[in-house]
Amino acid sequence: MKDRLFRDILPQVSKPARYTGNEVNMIKKEWEDTKVKMAFAFPDVYEVGMSHMGGKILYGLVNEKSPHLLERVFAPWPDMEEVMRGENIPLYALESFRPLLDFDVIGFSLQYELSISNVLNMLDLAGIPAWARERDDSFPLIIAGGPVAYNPEPFAGFFDAFLIGDGEEVLLEFLDSVEINRELPKEERLRKLTALEGVYIPALYSVEYNEDKTLKAMIPQFAGVPEMVRKRVVKDLDEAYYPIKPIVPYMEIIHDRASLEVMRGCQRGCRFCHAGMVYRPVRERTRSNLEEQARLQLQNTGYEEISLASLSTLDYSGLDPLVKNLVHDYGEKGIGVSLPSLRVDAFSIELANEVQKVRKTTLTLAPEAGTQRLRDVINKNVSDEQLFNAVTAAFKSGWLSIKLYFMFGLPGESEEDLDGILDLLQKVKSIGDRYSRRPVEIRASLACFVPKAHTPFQWRAQNSIEELENKRQYLSKRRRKNLKLSFHDSRTSYLEGIIARGDRKLSEAIFKAWQKGCKFDGWSEYFRFGLWMEALRECDIVPEFYTERPRSYNEKLPWDFIDIGVSKDYLLEENEKAQQMETTPDCRHVGCSDCGLCPSFGIRLDIKEANN
Repeated sequence: MKDRLFRDILPQVSKPARYTGNEVNMIKKEWEDTKVKMAFAFPDVYEVGMSHMGGKILYGLVNEKSPHLLERVFAPWPDMEEVMRGENIPLYALESFRPLLDFDVIGFSLQYELSISNVLNMLDLAGIPAWARERDDSFPLIIAGGPVAYNPEPFAGFFDAFLIGDGEEVLLEFLDSVEINRELPKEERLRKLTALEGVYIPALYSVEYNEDKTLKAMIPQFAGVPEMVRKRVVKDLDEAYYPIKPIVPYMEIIHDRASLEVMRGCQRGCRFCHAGMVYRPVRERTRSNLEEQARLQLQNTGYEEISLASLSTLDYSGLDPLVKNLVHDYGEKGIGVSLPSLRVDAFSIELANEVQKVRKTTLTLAPEAGTQRLRDVINKNVSDEQLFNAVTAAFKSGWLSIKLYFMFGLPGESEEDLDGILDLLQKVKSIGDRYSRRPVEIRASLACFVPKAHTPFQWRAQNSIEELENKRQYLSKRRRKNLKLSFHDSRTSYLEGIIARGDRKLSEAIFKAWQKGCKFDGWSEYFRFGLWMEALRECDIVPEFYTERPRSYNEKLPWDFIDIGVSKDYLLEENEKAQQMETTPDCRHVGCSDCGLCPSFGIRLDIKEANN
């Protein structure tokens, strides 16, 4: 197949490097010499999937630290899909060019709710039935992990298993179990997997609903199948595997640079933030470990930029000396250091200037809301004064471009809060005009708020499309000409909201939407909202049930059986505090906020530099 692919197929498609493999640092293990054969499947294009840090970690972990094999596969762009279907070419892995049907396990990384249509499309391209109930022992096990898997129920009909939590903690145990029990019938193999903490097998549970369509009960079908599935947690990042020879693609990808995961988790407690709740607690890597990882990654890749990645990088306790050391060691070689969007209260202009020594970038800040009242509601503990001090220092130091992230559609939002966004932007622009000798650019990115499972706002209603559009128009009409606003699509956010807090009844509608032609729903040029609404109607699903309906505290939620360590009582109390505009400080600085995670998991905050 490989010869035919390179000779006849790839010349017909855009960006053929997406499908060729054989990149620098690719690991190709001998097929016959390995035990379980797994394909890591990312349901988006190559350049997006190859930027995903979790995939890099699992790829190196399985191939370097186990007798098993892990190869990669990504969603083909529609031009490649058309050729593959026309030429009867099955979806294949990039290392061996073997079809996915040859593998024992196919593991999908679920980073975004709307990627599910691509999951079904990839299975179909591989000749694998979408429904788990239609796959017998001859098919690979289809599994999933990632942040979206913390509410797996909308996808329960498609997957044999979900891995909940930090993948590097559970994946090797999972593959070992597959190997040991490979001769057993599928149902028995799945029942064996329930012995592993962090593994959820949807087929082993029955679900009952109340007359009002809310969830009544979720019942294990066999003895030994756990009522609660507990997430897996890496307790010490310094002891966890991290790749020092990541694959270097032959084409430009989204994050084309060496990446250092400085820490995992976030204790800030923003009430809208799904990742901040499910990835708790904070765990840091030592500065010496990170500096060694940077040295080896640069040596093994030739990258010219180092990214310091985490949910809140400026909260890393050793950040100042880490950045200064990296700039000192590599700046003269033209290798830059990049930081993600910055919290205003943790902003250090000295640090930003260190980064700018090598390569000027846009300074990105995330105030999230336009007024102090609404920031208190969402527990975003930053003030206008902190923002203005930060941008004043930035403009005085020569920065010319600032981007600010906001959300709209937040609980309790009013026109005053929308006006506050525009007022903040105008004041930032005025500060720039005052302190900069050259024209400054102020841009704002505005995302639609989507309530997520396992957050204090999981009980709150989501704005309708009409409400979001009215707010977008309100902001656009009152925008000053010298400010640039960009808005997320309210329709994609609405569909995201349906799936994010959905239940098993959604699986049929998801399947029907894919049958109608939905795929690449995260890409505006392919998103077909009308087809999704048709599919929901044909399955007798009312979207407002999942989006615009507030939940009561007594309602059983579809994701309640997933134990993330953060107690439901804590989430409830945080929702109540939001209604009173009462904030909760960062527990790293003022002591335990009683979320329940540390005693539940027998762990504690792991702040390396503070412990040195």
